[in-house]
Amino acid sequence: MCSLLFNFSAFASTIERQRYIIHVAPANSTDIESYHRSFLPNSTAINTQEIPQLIYSYSEAFSGFAARLTKEELDYIKKKDGYINVYPDQYIPLATTHTPDFLGLQTGSGLWAESNLGHGIIIGMIDTGILPSHRSFNDEGLPPPPKRWKGICEFKTGGCNNKIIGARAFGSASINSTAPPLDDAGHGTHTASTAAGNFVGDVSFRGDANGTASGMAPHAHLAIYKVCNGDRCSLVDVLAGFDAAVKDEVDVLSFSLGFSTGQLQYDLIAMATFKAMEKGIFVSCAAGNNGPTPSSVSNEYPWVLTVAAGTTDRTIRASVRLGNGLEFDGESLFQPANFTSVLYPLVYPAANLSTNLDCVSSTGFDVHGKIGLCMSSGLSGRVDIGSLISGAGGAGLILMNPKPEGYTTFADAHLLPASDVSYSAGTAILSYIDSTANATATFVFKGTVVGSSPSPTVAFFSSRGPSKVTPGILKPDITGPGVNILVAWAPTKMNPIQDDFNIISGTSMATPHLSGIAALIKSVHPDWSPAAIKSAMMTTSDTTDSHGEPIKDEQYHKASFFAMGVGHVNPSRAVDPGLVYDLGVNDYISYLCGLGIGDADVSKIVQRTVNCSLVGSITEAELNYPAILIDTQSSPITLNRTLTNVGMANSKYVAEVDVPMEVTVIVKPSILQFTEVNEKMSFTVTVSWNSTGNVSGGAEGNLKWVSDSHVVRSPLVVLART
Repeated sequence: MCSLLFNFSAFASTIERQRYIIHVAPANSTDIESYHRSFLPNSTAINTQEIPQLIYSYSEAFSGFAARLTKEELDYIKKKDGYINVYPDQYIPLATTHTPDFLGLQTGSGLWAESNLGHGIIIGMIDTGILPSHRSFNDEGLPPPPKRWKGICEFKTGGCNNKIIGARAFGSASINSTAPPLDDAGHGTHTASTAAGNFVGDVSFRGDANGTASGMAPHAHLAIYKVCNGDRCSLVDVLAGFDAAVKDEVDVLSFSLGFSTGQLQYDLIAMATFKAMEKGIFVSCAAGNNGPTPSSVSNEYPWVLTVAAGTTDRTIRASVRLGNGLEFDGESLFQPANFTSVLYPLVYPAANLSTNLDCVSSTGFDVHGKIGLCMSSGLSGRVDIGSLISGAGGAGLILMNPKPEGYTTFADAHLLPASDVSYSAGTAILSYIDSTANATATFVFKGTVVGSSPSPTVAFFSSRGPSKVTPGILKPDITGPGVNILVAWAPTKMNPIQDDFNIISGTSMATPHLSGIAALIKSVHPDWSPAAIKSAMMTTSDTTDSHGEPIKDEQYHKASFFAMGVGHVNPSRAVDPGLVYDLGVNDYISYLCGLGIGDADVSKIVQRTVNCSLVGSITEAELNYPAILIDTQSSPITLNRTLTNVGMANSKYVAEVDVPMEVTVIVKPSILQFTEVNEKMSFTVTVSWNSTGNVSGGAEGNLKWVSDSHVVRSPLVVLART
């Protein structure tokens, strides 16, 4: 486990050295810290201010150390035997009352009853800390921590209990904190309560979204690893958080930060998560908030679950009613109780509609006593636009999405009457303004509306595949609720929201949903591998919405697998998948060898010596993954897959293939007859194009193994032929 070796407040005054992460060969001795110190020049082990060079000595998730070094000191280290590589420190960006109901989790029945609400499972949160006094972290009904728990609690008094069983802060994350792991951004409290918050009755946000709040695994334990100072998350500290979590033996790790280097062999998070997987830890990671740009997905390693964000069927409705009688639904958390829906003048305070509808750039435009139409600023900054309108005496704000954001709308805590509307609604409102010299509008506040459709849909901001790092593996893996999620909050100076529950959005919110669901499955199936749990969630996911129609993206087009992954998580089915596509450490090593990056780079990732000629190699498509992605230009391609029976001993499954007519798929054998639990059976999938010439859009379909009681579905993606 890494050890923290310096006083950061003293370090802050040192400017001549930079923070680096040094990757070295594994130590041959048990005194790992001394081994790491041996790489440092003796003359500069401690500078004149007596600040140690060594920041962290990593031992569990990574073989190496973090240190503050001058260029000359770094050059010295590079010449030492055992040195592998150096990585400059960098900052990683931060990427509910209704979602349990939306996901079919109900008290006293189904998965919650079968899993005992996640009893005995430890979820590690690598994030911005936690507010331990929050109601969501009460330990009513929880047992003591498992005897295997090795972690510590850095709160001085009263911070830890049977819910929060450990809490630590790392490096810069401990600045200005009276209790080091205390959440100073709100993000960590939100994600922790989403994964495993305990039951809290009669929760709302200023009267809306009422209900009983809980996380996905209400009786799971939480282990907190604060790696961020506010919203600044240092890679040096993040790696220390992983190192501690692996040492502490958590069962599930939730990582709601977005990270990608473009190459696995230079990706420290890839290395850390590989070691976590190797120790049997399930890792759930955010896909990132850079959608809908193609190939924007992050954390795309095949040994983790990469989570996309979707909407739910709950909206906080704020409709816009125009002077011509037309009405458009939008959202806002500002829901004044006694608002009178009188018509106000409606204007757009922008000089150039094609480039400047955001209102922020507009000056000198009169909005006093009027409702302004402005362009949304994306995932953040929307409330700031309202502040500008309010400061100029405006009566209200209509935020319209730009075209790429489509129909994804947000419920924000605005400071004035407002509504966030879709691009389609916004263009209609804009056309109305242009059609008359006396445009007017008002708001109709309708509060919480459950049953909105279509739902779920993929949020515009959710990062998309195909992966640049692992192009032969479908990423993201799966979608979970990530829009307008109401759970616990820590009021901070960074955010004006001072309520103890708050609604925010992002793949950061979707990720802990899947982390909590993984904890429930782990509670029922403690002997399942991380890959088996992942397969169970992926092969039982939904591809249709609440009305039985294909899940849509932010444009209300059918969502591709590169947008939603295999589909939207269905916890009730995931606990009993029937069959799983299992994977072990050696399978991933053979996959890495098949990438052609060489023994040295494979050894970097897995952090031990690998000889690919001895291990053997497979192509990306041949990895026993729950999704099948194939790049075939002309000749048919045949792949092997292996299924493990985790359902009834005597089970018969029949293959069903649903693909476009341009593609032929042959499965052999087409029937799998199992006679034992944990029995493994293999089959082949042969894919070929039927048509000639270019097929620019590729093809998507599904391979299903169907029994009397189960459907085990694998997406089948055939890349475009050129």
